[in-house]
Amino acid sequence: MFTLKDGKWLDGQPVVVLAHGAGAPMDSPFMTTMAGRLSDLGLTVLRFEFPYMARRRTEGCKAPPDRAPKLLNAFADAVRSVPVGHPVIVAGKSMGGRMASLLAAAAGEFGVHPCGWAALGYPFHPPGKPDRLRTEHMAACRLPGLVIQGTRDPFGSAREPVASWLPANVGLVWIEDGNHDLMPRKSSGRTHEDNLEAAAKALSDFVLRCARRPAPDARSWQPAE
Repeated sequence: MFTLKDGKWLDGQPVVVLAHGAGAPMDSPFMTTMAGRLSDLGLTVLRFEFPYMARRRTEGCKAPPDRAPKLLNAFADAVRSVPVGHPVIVAGKSMGGRMASLLAAAAGEFGVHPCGWAALGYPFHPPGKPDRLRTEHMAACRLPGLVIQGTRDPFGSAREPVASWLPANVGLVWIEDGNHDLMPRKSSGRTHEDNLEAAAKALSDFVLRCARRPAPDARSWQPAE
């Protein structure tokens, strides 16, 4: 398994195991920037690649994403590689965030024990098909979760009733004018760096809360102004 670590294995330090999305690897600009910002905020971040992405790297082929069971096994392997004694939050971008939520919902089956999960741009539904929601499994998950979503994300935007699709233990943070990569339009007056910084801060605050005092209702948490 290919992995990258940002930060050190300090005693008791929270660790974010961060999964990439369907189309870009663990060292894409988005993943590298997010991991670096989280590390700057005092977290340890472990990035890894799903088997199909590792094949793309080593064989130069355009392998399609693996089926969910294989993705989840790889995610669980990455979590198990974290030294004992570190609170772990499973997180990911897009598809990686969905896998984080699925793993959190079935953690016992995989022998892992994260204290929460988070998604950066959750793929609530295929673009233009809001009737095909991908949230049913969340009701079975008792761990706190956090979705950080761009307001213009075609996979679930602020114009849709996104909050109603989430159970009470999953918080929602909107990133102003962000698309699926949290990129704003120039006309918004914001930059991609602004939005990535806001997302990293929201995720860091959530991770620290989960690590220190796991809460059954993540909606009681709000990011600092």
